[in-house]
Amino acid sequence: MDTAGKRDDAEKEGPRRAGKTLVEGAYETLRREILDGTFEPGTKLRTEELRTRYNISGSTMREALTRLLGEALVTTEGQRGFRVAPASIADFEDLTRVRVLVETEALRQAIAHGDEDWESQLVASFYRLSKVEERLAQDQKEAASDYEGRNRDFHNALIAACPSRWLHYIAGILFQQSERYRRLALAKRSIPRDLHAEHKAIFDAAIARDPDLASKYAAEHIERTLTALRIALEPTGVKERPRKERAKPKVSLGLED
Repeated sequence: MDTAGKRDDAEKEGPRRAGKTLVEGAYETLRREILDGTFEPGTKLRTEELRTRYNISGSTMREALTRLLGEALVTTEGQRGFRVAPASIADFEDLTRVRVLVETEALRQAIAHGDEDWESQLVASFYRLSKVEERLAQDQKEAASDYEGRNRDFHNALIAACPSRWLHYIAGILFQQSERYRRLALAKRSIPRDLHAEHKAIFDAAIARDPDLASKYAAEHIERTLTALRIALEPTGVKERPRKERAKPKVSLGLED
């Protein structure tokens, strides 16, 4: 290829790279605002409003929304546009059950196949997580984003030696889908919780190559977030006794009893 041809290709690549950067920026910003609750579950995401908010084109915004649709953080109904994916205790219960199944199996396989490199990466990720947990106790709002990232790194390090790529893929999706619920449970602080102690128990059992104990602590750790959120969202006060309803007349469907 001659010099002029290379220059033409470079000029074409420049706008493409810039477009990808804009999409990536819009995707990351909107994703963060969905996860931190700026956009609550069920909120309608109007492309024009978002385009103005982020100062980008409509097509760039739609591409970012499509990426979030693929991550199940956004939903769409025909031609009615996009909404933030709904959230509920029932959904989180289901998510938690499946996550326990997948992560504990991946952890068992990682312990069985893990070498010294796996151990060293696990030690490093636990240390980094421990440092942000100290900050979390003092300033939750400031440390929350750093905590989520290092918490993810620690859970990834735990199962890094698992040889199944499908377990890794599914575990990643489930962890990501749990993030909104974890942030809410963290903010509510409905039950006393020592996150560092929970993580240390999993870490110690994994380093000791005890798959049964490590899986037990990992399952309890994941399920405890569900318990915390369930308690946080329970209605307070005395429940009103249901009124006795009048008997409704039977409606005949033209069938014999």
